[in-house]
Amino acid sequence: MLDVSDRLVVLVLAAALEAAFAYPDALFRAIGHPVSWIGALIATLDRRLNRAEWPDASRRVAGFATVGVLLAVSVSAGLVLEMPARATAPLGLVLIVVAAAVLIAGGSLDRHVGAVAGALAAEGLAGGRREVQKIVGRDPATLDEAAVARAAIESLAENASDGVTAPAVWFLVGGLPGMLAYKAINTADSMIGHRTARHGAFGFAAARLDDLVNLPASRLTGLMLVAAAAIVPGASARGAWTALRRDARKHTSPNAGWPEAAMAGALGLRLAGPRVYAGTKVDAAWMGDGRADATAADVFRALWLYRVAFGGTAVLLGAVALAM
Repeated sequence: MLDVSDRLVVLVLAAALEAAFAYPDALFRAIGHPVSWIGALIATLDRRLNRAEWPDASRRVAGFATVGVLLAVSVSAGLVLEMPARATAPLGLVLIVVAAAVLIAGGSLDRHVGAVAGALAAEGLAGGRREVQKIVGRDPATLDEAAVARAAIESLAENASDGVTAPAVWFLVGGLPGMLAYKAINTADSMIGHRTARHGAFGFAAARLDDLVNLPASRLTGLMLVAAAAIVPGASARGAWTALRRDARKHTSPNAGWPEAAMAGALGLRLAGPRVYAGTKVDAAWMGDGRADATAADVFRALWLYRVAFGGTAVLLGAVALAM
């Protein structure tokens, strides 16, 4: 079992590896990605255990069983991957670094959001819509340029928490088993954790557990963005802190509002607010009290805030690991 200092070193190296190289597109086309493998298992369990003719109580029990299967599989896979670290260190640690890098999305998130900013700046609305539809679930045809920019910034803030901070937190807590278990829960929530006729009961366990496991990371990400705003030129740490305290709990998600509110306040923007999903208008509350007419330049500013927040945290963790 890796101790805390080993996990800190592995985490910093994994984050650096992923930021530099990301997950190769060719490899994804050839074998997929661990998250897509988890998704395939979830889809299979959804087809077999989520029966429309069953009452909600039975479907809820089936949903709990599904989460149990996902946790058993993911934790077992993590334990198997960690075995070489105990037997063949330091080569085993290299395997764990690579595995952890695959499960962190820091660099990938930066590139995808950067693509939206670049396309919006160079090509206008058409380019922004083309790129933003790759990272959000909203109908791009309903978005003007300001809405495209806001959607990109919101996606950056939310995914900074559940795509970067949360996997890192659960790696520090439980190594690769903890990290894989988190990814399984988060993927299940994204696939079946919806309040729909099909998934309202079956996805209940996945949705509630995802809320729970993301709670520490969302708060931590919000605080990291507040701290970064004190360093990034043009950002406001006071604005970030004020918006975080005032607006975070207004979000429909118990977690997404923390990084989104901090990002909005830091940049002097209004984020979230009413939007359209699958043809249905959602009257969500606004985060922040600044301007709503965000631009490509604001997306670039958000990216710098994100880089300082996570780069600074990585440096701090590395220093702590060296001191232990």
